[in-house]
This record gives sequence, structure tokens and C-alpha cells, in this order.
Amino acid sequence: MKVAVRVTALLFARLREQAGADRFELELPGTPTVADVYDELRRRHPALDSRRGIVRPAVNQEFADWTDAVSDSDEVAFIPPVSGGSGAAGVLFELTDQPLDARRLETAVAHSSAGAICTFTGVVRDNSRGRETQRLEYEAYAAMAEAQMRAIAAEIGRRWPEARVAMAHRTGVLEIGEASVVVSVSSPHRAEAIAACKFGIDELKESVPIWKKEFFADGQVWIEGDEARPL
Repeated sequence: MKVAVRVTALLFARLREQAGADRFELELPGTPTVADVYDELRRRHPALDSRRGIVRPAVNQEFADWTDAVSDSDEVAFIPPVSGGSGAAGVLFELTDQPLDARRLETAVAHSSAGAICTFTGVVRDNSRGRETQRLEYEAYAAMAEAQMRAIAAEIGRRWPEARVAMAHRTGVLEIGEASVVVSVSSPHRAEAIAACKFGIDELKESVPIWKKEFFADGQVWIEGDEARPL
């Protein structure tokens, strides 16, 4: 009889820093749940945030509930709040530590029936919450981030069937003035292109597991939702 379930637990951003590592191999007795995995991590690393309500779990790169059972060899990730039809709508999804080129994404979505291309580019600014920003750093759960981008594109395809979507996000250190994210959408008509592009960037900021750290002259903070979490 098997007496233990072996899982890989992943932590990101502020949680990773609280625990001092990003990957843990755990053995849990009986039939453990997602909550049991997090509780075991907290037992080993008491500095981990105790508020489950602000942490979102995922099992094998799919969002999960705290009460879901985990199985042998599962990958269980704990995700702090992020910094903000068919899959045919999506044509390009990318995480990269290299500079972003909005024209490249526009070229990817362009086609002969597209009468409009709407592009949103997010740029690093020099201030945040009344403080002077020196630089930003982005971290991502890469495999799941790209899957979530594809899910957003699929939803755009259901809402705007003639749209095509491309998304790219930077990771690593970004200086003031650099592009952090680009979403480009083409459609036969401008109203649909604009609406789909707005939906795309809003959903990306809400659900794609990418985190932002802001650096100031006197410190640094992780941005989770609308809140800044000091280190």
C-alpha cells in the first residue's frame, strides 16, 4: 500500500522570496489536498503568507481549488495575485527577456480581410504611487502564462469570431521607457478590433501569472493586484 504522495510544489514572486526557493519536492501521507501541500510548505517555511485568500493554486498548469486532491507526480503551483470559439484566434504568444517589437505582432495578425489592427503597448514609466521608479522586474510561470494567453485568445475568438490575436510580455529587468507588454488584434472592423484588444489586455493583467517588482531609491515592492507588498 502506498503511504505517501510525492508532488512538486512551485512558488513565485513574493512567495518564492519568503520561502527562499522556488521548487520543493514533497511527500505527503494519505490522500492530500492542495491545501495540505501549502500547509506543509508553511510548516517548513513559516514566513510564507498564511492568507490563502490571496493565493491562487494550480495543479499541472490548471487553476484548482484548495480542496482538490493531488496525485503522485503532480505539479502544484501557488500563485500570488498577478500584476494585472476555438484557439484559431491566437497566432502568436510569447514570453521573452528581449525587447518587444509591436510591429512584429501587428504583422503576425495582419491579413487581407483585416480592415483594422488595434495594438496596446504597456511601457515602463518613471513613477508609481507617488514615488520615483528606477526600474521594474517581471517574473512569470512561463508554461502556464502561455496557456492562459491562449485561453484569452480563444475567448476573443468566441466573442469576435473574425479577430486574430497576438500577445507578448517581457520578463526580467526593464528600464524606464521599455515596452513590457504588447497585445495586437486585427478584425474586419475597427470597433471589434478596439473592443477585443481592450478585453485582451484587461484579461491578461487579471489572469496570466506574471508578477512585477518595482524598484525605488529606498526599497522595492512586489505588485499584487492593486496592492504593493513590501519585501
